[in-house]
Amino acid sequence: MQVAAPQLAAQLQRGLRSLYTVHGDDPLLVQEAGDAIRAAARAQGFTERTVHTVAGAHFDWSAVLASGAEMSLFADKQLIEVRIPSGKPGKDGSQALQQLAEGAAGNDAALTLVVLPRLDMATQKSAWFAALDAHGVTVRVEPVDRKALPNWIAQRLQLQGQRVAAGDEGQRTLQFFADRVEGNLLAAHQEIQKLALLHPPGELSFEQVEAAVLNVARYDAFKLAEAVLGGQLPRVQRMLDGLQAEGEAPVLVHWALADDVRTLYRVRAALDTGKPLPVALRESRVWGAKEKLMERVLPNLGAGTLSRWLQDAHTVDGIVKGLKAEGWPTDPWQALQQFAMRVAQGCAAR
Repeated sequence: MQVAAPQLAAQLQRGLRSLYTVHGDDPLLVQEAGDAIRAAARAQGFTERTVHTVAGAHFDWSAVLASGAEMSLFADKQLIEVRIPSGKPGKDGSQALQQLAEGAAGNDAALTLVVLPRLDMATQKSAWFAALDAHGVTVRVEPVDRKALPNWIAQRLQLQGQRVAAGDEGQRTLQFFADRVEGNLLAAHQEIQKLALLHPPGELSFEQVEAAVLNVARYDAFKLAEAVLGGQLPRVQRMLDGLQAEGEAPVLVHWALADDVRTLYRVRAALDTGKPLPVALRESRVWGAKEKLMERVLPNLGAGTLSRWLQDAHTVDGIVKGLKAEGWPTDPWQALQQFAMRVAQGCAAR
């Protein structure tokens, strides 16, 4: 049974199941979903907890299976947590997870929690994931869209008894907050908690929020690449400035931008051979926010434009490694800005 993360609390209130699977990429939301399940388990007497982290192809799955089969020496009920950071359990893991799922239904003395990263559709159709879903509750943790972040912040403030001013002033405060944390929910969560420590419950002014979060922006090279695909020129400039100020390596920023350009070129080539856009995107392993962005811009991006962007990416690769190129700045960050803005303007025009 699949449920979205916001519906998890209601499901737990209806009754605790013996098997839960949580999958998603945002560390804060995955952690919170897991914490909710752990808290409900403790309330039901699952006082002993065993954690298994699957690392490498030679992981010993027998220890996981034994945890579910053995009675606890110290508690009547135990929580067995299996973390698979790669999302790929392997052949032995696939069989073990299916066996674990089938045995969970009849085991009232153990609750199993499987934690995974975001899974593509092919993985969600695998036999091991289907077994987990069929015998338990699967919690799908979706990222918070950038446009929804101000409302998300407002809801979190409300939970601790704080709020911003009504009307445009409050919206400006929330937008400022969202801009400073740049989609990093963990950073936003930490700053919301800081506001609870600094100020009593009630209305927060723009000046109070500004003073608390002014210097805590967490910029992400991969979020920058999404902003470029979205044609968000002011945000691209702000993120480039932030990444440079935080000491990010120019080579990583270039890699994130160039990787998207290579993907656009590859998908465009597949479209030109007659493949449908959804199929071409899936074959290039594009999903989530980038899938929607590329679906919007690709139909109007020609192979010629993408070839020029690929050449630009090659040129800037040399600049960030110390080479010079005619017509381009010698400073790596200035070259990255010229490259990013060129692609962002092309995407915005679509």
